[in-house]
Amino acid sequence: MHTITIPQTVIDAITQARGRGHVFEDFDPAKAALLVVDMQNGFMMEEVGHSVCAMAREIVPNINRIAEAVRESGGTVVWIQNAATEETLQSWSIRVEMDGPEKTRKRLASMTPGSKGYQLWVDLNTRPGDLFVQKTRFSAFIQGSSNLEAELRARAIETVIVTGTVTNICCESTARDAMMRNFRTIMITDANAAMTDELHNASLTAFYVRFGDIMSTEHLITVLDRNSRRAHATAAE
Repeated sequence: MHTITIPQTVIDAITQARGRGHVFEDFDPAKAALLVVDMQNGFMMEEVGHSVCAMAREIVPNINRIAEAVRESGGTVVWIQNAATEETLQSWSIRVEMDGPEKTRKRLASMTPGSKGYQLWVDLNTRPGDLFVQKTRFSAFIQGSSNLEAELRARAIETVIVTGTVTNICCESTARDAMMRNFRTIMITDANAAMTDELHNASLTAFYVRFGDIMSTEHLITVLDRNSRRAHATAAE
């Protein structure tokens, strides 16, 4: 698991600016969605992966715990799968230019829908009532990438909880755009995975400074339970 090191100066500045360290602790669990980003074989399985993040395998138990807690509190669980297709090679040609032909070939073989690499990691506890979304860019919210925003709006979602891999690319891109699409956004410190601790912490820190909140798995589950109990008590009055 990553060693989390958010600079104390950053925590102090955020607390002073927002009045507390966790500005989104009071969200309604029934209007929250867990976004699980790119936890696919293509990023986790050595045999078929084109860009394997070993740490992603370590966060699976935390993602499963959060998913169950979100379901129990009335929220939505969303499994987001990255897709590479022949069409995206044309419409996202800049990435092809940056990656080069060999890396592009491997990515296409690994992440084409229907391939083993495209499939979700087998130890993830998906459920029939969960939502499954395909995206074609780093961010699931950028125009043309997926139908995620429409699905969330249809469910009256106000808060999104971001987990998955890798922290500093698809997870952070999705989280930043979620905030700019006016969702309360929380990244989970020990349920996101990057290639190194340095990249992981830099991403979380940059996001925390201006785009949203960060919490550990334990903290989030405590908040979900507390807020769910509070909502039920209020409804019973």
